[in-house]
Formats: sequence, structure tokens, C-alpha cells
Amino acid sequence: MTQTKQTYKDPVCGMQVTSETAAGQSTYNGKIYYFCSRADKDAFDRNPEKYVKTTVSDPLPR
Repeated sequence: MTQTKQTYKDPVCGMQVTSETAAGQSTYNGKIYYFCSRADKDAFDRNPEKYVKTTVSDPLPR
């Protein structure tokens, strides 16, 4: 039986990597991010807000 490895999207370049093939990882706001290259990890570590999309919920109408 073949087991599928989970892939993660490098937040800097968008490439798909697995935790085993990642060149590095960083934790930001309790979430782990994986990177295809050391350069992408360094860019993320310098300014994670640039690469992490945050969503703000609009208040529900009354």
C-alpha cells in the first residue's frame, strides 16, 4: 500500500514541499511553515507578515 506524504505550500514562492524535503521550517503564531530553500526561509523570518495572509471577519449585520 502506497502512503501519500502531506505537502505544504512554501509561503514565499508557492512551491509544494514535504516536511522531509523542506530546506527549513519556521513557526509563526503557532503554525509551522515549510520552505523549499534557505533563502525563502530567511525572507520569511525577516518579515513573516508579508507572507502570512490573515483574514479579519467583518461583524455580522444586525
